[in-house]
Amino acid sequence: MESRDNGPWDISEVDPHSTVERLSLGSVLVTPTEGIDVQVQADQESGKVSQLNFTRPDAMVQIQPYAAPRSGGLWADVRGQIASSINGSGGLVEVVDGPFGPELRAQVTPSDGSAGLQPARFCGVEGPRWFLRAVFLGAAARPGEAADALEAMVRSLIIVRGNEAMPVGAPIPLHLPQQPAAASSDELPSPFERGPEITETR
Repeated sequence: MESRDNGPWDISEVDPHSTVERLSLGSVLVTPTEGIDVQVQADQESGKVSQLNFTRPDAMVQIQPYAAPRSGGLWADVRGQIASSINGSGGLVEVVDGPFGPELRAQVTPSDGSAGLQPARFCGVEGPRWFLRAVFLGAAARPGEAADALEAMVRSLIIVRGNEAMPVGAPIPLHLPQQPAAASSDELPSPFERGPEITETR
């Protein structure tokens, strides 16, 4: 079972009167975290984000929220699809019990086309009508300080699903950073004074 006891959170689970500032990327509110940069890849004209990464010098995590059924269970299906794809492309993958529940620990072909395989961890968390996929790369692909730091970043996220009807598995839109949004919970950690560094790639 995936665990959300310590986040990530649904917008309905946070105090709407809190003054804690978070960075709004549309469907995701981000807690500023010292030492972790926020990188977005976006369409210059529309401002829609195609990729959201949280990075540090030795590791990164790729984030994408999706629409999910009320009944849950999407991660089990997606996990099987990812494993089949990795196996089919010559990679290696196994299912292990991780901090977010069942996850895929894999060796995958590098996206830049270089030789060999690189480690990766595919994690999934299901909330109310949403599913969050997180792919940990670099040092965060294995247990350790880098993984702990980026996992904490993921747990601090707030997902804004919206009420509109969406097909199951459809990406929930992300947008370039807006003004900081106030949203928090008594259980959520306070943000660091230094905000994230935004790196926009197009």
